[in-house]
Amino acid sequence: MKGLPQAMATVPAKAARAAKPRTKPAPVRLAELMAAAEDLFVRQGVQATSIDGIVAQAGVAKGTFYHYFSSKADVLAALRAKFSQGFLDQIDQAMAACPPDDGVARLRAWTRAGVQAYFDGYALHDVVFHDTNHPHRGVDERVAVLAQAEAMLRQGADAGCWRLDNPALMAIVLYHGMHGAVDDCIARGASDAATLSAQLSAMFLRLVGAPS
Repeated sequence: MKGLPQAMATVPAKAARAAKPRTKPAPVRLAELMAAAEDLFVRQGVQATSIDGIVAQAGVAKGTFYHYFSSKADVLAALRAKFSQGFLDQIDQAMAACPPDDGVARLRAWTRAGVQAYFDGYALHDVVFHDTNHPHRGVDERVAVLAQAEAMLRQGADAGCWRLDNPALMAIVLYHGMHGAVDDCIARGASDAATLSAQLSAMFLRLVGAPS
């Protein structure tokens, strides 16, 4: 009977150990690896970052890295896809808040969200899209962004907000105009996304023939 309290006292501790997961879920491990790689790539560059450095910062074994990626190039591709999807989602969310037939409001939302997304993520953007091994024409990420802009322009045309002979070409003009304008602001040390968005929106609306 004297041993009963001690045995009973060990039950909660054993139960707690049994309930505690021995390893983190795969999505968590993957997110930690990508976050570590992103931080190191941005701070010290891709070339200066080693796989050993990534796993050390993520606090995982090297074998865990190779479970998800085969090289640093694979990590760059994953971060590129992450940035692009976040960019698309941010713009989609902004446009979804506008009436579907209000092309003017949707174009303004597209511009505002795109400018803000670039300002917020330009450091990562520069790493994953300005890599020397990354092609600059016809990549899936750019195709998706242009398709989103073209769909916005076509929807505005269908709603009678403007008339466009070539929405695909206009999408290229708007997207690269926005991208170039943000790059110029960053180079000059400017960061007023609201002012730039307003100026670009007025120009873009004039380009498509809608009231600004």
